Amino acid sequence: MKIIIHGGFFSESSTNNETKIAKQQALLRIVKDSYEFLKTHSALETVVYATSLLEDDALFNAGIGSQIQSDGKIRMSASLMDGTTQKFSGVINIEEVKNPIQVAQVLMKVDDRVLSGEGATQFARQHGFEKFSTEIPQRRAEYEAKLAGTGVGTVGCVALDNDGKLAVATSTGGKGFEIVGRVSDSATVAGNYCNEICGVSLTGVGEDIVSNATATKIVTRVTDGFTLEKAFAKTFEELKPYDGFAGAIAIDNKGNIYHQDSHPTMVFASFDGENEEVFQ
Repeated sequence: MKIIIHGGFFSESSTNNETKIAKQQALLRIVKDSYEFLKTHSALETVVYATSLLEDDALFNAGIGSQIQSDGKIRMSASLMDGTTQKFSGVINIEEVKNPIQVAQVLMKVDDRVLSGEGATQFARQHGFEKFSTEIPQRRAEYEAKLAGTGVGTVGCVALDNDGKLAVATSTGGKGFEIVGRVSDSATVAGNYCNEICGVSLTGVGEDIVSNATATKIVTRVTDGFTLEKAFAKTFEELKPYDGFAGAIAIDNKGNIYHQDSHPTMVFASFDGENEEVFQ
C-alpha cells in the first residue's frame, strides 16, 4: 500500500516559515490518516477520502478556501479516475458545494460522468449535496484588493491499495480572478489520469498542463515501459519550450512513488506505513 498527496504550489515557503510548517503538518496528518483508511478501503475510496480532507482544510486552494473568480463567485473543479475500470468522472466550475470530489464520486455511477457549470451544481443538489459557501475572509480580502492568487492552487492524491489497484483524484479552487467559464486541467485527463500501471495527479498552471497533456503522457510512457523517473524527465522536458508551470505526483503498480515540479515549490507528502516524505 502506498499513498502520496499534493497541496499545490505556494510562494509563502520562502518567506513565511509559520505557513510552511502548518502545511507540512497538515499534509503529514492527512497522508497518514488516509493511509489508515486505505488499510480497509479501496484505492478509489481512499483518494476521495484524502482529497476531501484536503478540500476541508483552508490552507489549500480546493473546497474551503477556494479562489474567487473575476465576477466575485467561487467555482471549483474536481475529477476522479479508477485505474482498473478506466472510468473518469468530474465536475467543472461547480458552485457552493463543500466537497466537489464527492460529487465526482457519485458521477462514477452514471453514464454522463463529466458535468459542468449549472448542470454540475444541479446534479449535486439532486443527490443530497447541500448549498455550502467555501469562501473564507482571506479570499474575499484578496479579491477586493485585487490581489490575485498565483494560479497554482490544487490538491490531489494517488493511492495503491492492498489489491494492487490504483486510483487518482484531483480538486481545485481555481487560480483566482479568471474569466468566467475558464476550465482548468484538474477535471481533464491532462491533470488527472490513471490506469492499471500508473496514476498521476497534477498541479500548476492549467493551460500549461493541458498544452502538454502531462498526466496522460506520463502514464502512457510508464505503461510503454519507461520508469517513473524517465517518464517524468521526458514529459517535463517538453514543458520547457514555454516555461510550463507544473508539478506532479505518481505511483506505479510496483509501488514506486515519484514527484517532480518545474518550479520547485510544490507541497506534497507520501507514506507507505513506515517511511514518510514531506516537502522541505
